[in-house]
Amino acid sequence: MEGADRERTEAGFKVRTPVDEARRILEEAVTGVTEHDETVPCGTETIDVDRADGRTLAAPVTSARDVPHYRRAAMDGYALRAADTFGASNRSPEVVQIVDAPDGAGEDHAVADHIEPGTAARVHTGSALPDGADAVVMIERVTELESVGELEVEDAVAEGENVAPIGEDIEAGQSLYDAGHRLRPSDLGLLRSAGYGRVEVVEQPTVGVVPTGEELVAGDPGPGEVIETNGLTVSRLAQRWGARATYRDIVTDDHESLRVAIQRDLTKDVIVTTGGSSVGQRDLLPEVIDDLGDVLVHGVGLKPGHPVCLGIVQDTPVLALPGYPVACIVNAVQFLRPTLRWLEGTTPDPHPITRATLERKIPSEPGTRTFARVRLEERDGGNGDTDADEPPYAAIPTRASGSGVLSSVALADGWVVVDDDREGIPAGETVSVELWEHNA
Repeated sequence: MEGADRERTEAGFKVRTPVDEARRILEEAVTGVTEHDETVPCGTETIDVDRADGRTLAAPVTSARDVPHYRRAAMDGYALRAADTFGASNRSPEVVQIVDAPDGAGEDHAVADHIEPGTAARVHTGSALPDGADAVVMIERVTELESVGELEVEDAVAEGENVAPIGEDIEAGQSLYDAGHRLRPSDLGLLRSAGYGRVEVVEQPTVGVVPTGEELVAGDPGPGEVIETNGLTVSRLAQRWGARATYRDIVTDDHESLRVAIQRDLTKDVIVTTGGSSVGQRDLLPEVIDDLGDVLVHGVGLKPGHPVCLGIVQDTPVLALPGYPVACIVNAVQFLRPTLRWLEGTTPDPHPITRATLERKIPSEPGTRTFARVRLEERDGGNGDTDADEPPYAAIPTRASGSGVLSSVALADGWVVVDDDREGIPAGETVSVELWEHNA
């Protein structure tokens, strides 16, 4: 072992940067500012609304028109003047003339454009109200006298009753969304209604995902070989988080090969490597990153996954994630996910959480943020005996240790975060379970 290798492997991680501090350092490097501002490092593009699901708005959006843009019937019935129904009841109905009565019972017919006092026109839910009408009486509250073309109205209605006015849903010029809003399917419908066929969004960040390790194989493994999973998982997580990820072939633990792999992807917005990030003889990535650019953080106070290396090369963030699968996933969530949001000019949304009672103790070291994988079991509350304040679930740790055991996270429902200042969480305590895989 040469001098540099010996120094690296013997040093270990004497100092581990707290998670929040590591994120602050990384954010400053990604955005070029010390506080969040409105810059969008990724740039913007204008796309069709029907392709904008999951995309982030680059500019505020206001409605281009009233919705609805006409007075419409809110019920099936008859449009008429409210004054013509004054005093109407089932014992003493008011009689009006039907305009454009159907030729045959049960057939559809067009709505009249205009009604005079003492007349009514058949309307359906969503129909435009004829000029002269100011209310709709429900079909259940009238009797049609088809033989004479008259309508007995059995219920008095007020002006505007059962009528959706212009702009009831949205008014022209109304603010709909701020810049940075991530569009959902329901938003797309609202944008279409508000007059938008295209919308300006932030360009999707691009990510190069490079799995490393001479022991990795893509196919069936032989003795001493391991199937590559980290690159696959991280690339798909990046896509779920709104990025366009390129999943690269495996790169062996060779200084020059790693250098070439990183230089190749400097056209991406982010480079993520998996494996080779610790301090062992074959953990070359921190040196390669340092040779090409700057190592910002090496070694973070989190478990599993403290041997993460965060760097910057030619203004491109390089995240060297640990090779153990669980450690790799934890670090991807803690550092890659926020990096993608910063590149979009936004901040990451918190994960959805659920309350649960911890079934077994979770150990943790002070100064280390622990992500304990748990599965959830619904408590038996079917008999109504469960206290309303009692959490609806029990949280059962899937494994207290073993960052290489992929099933401990893949078969879990979420994780419990033990803060840096706590020395574990005792059984029976109510905890918040982060459902980290349930959103973007």
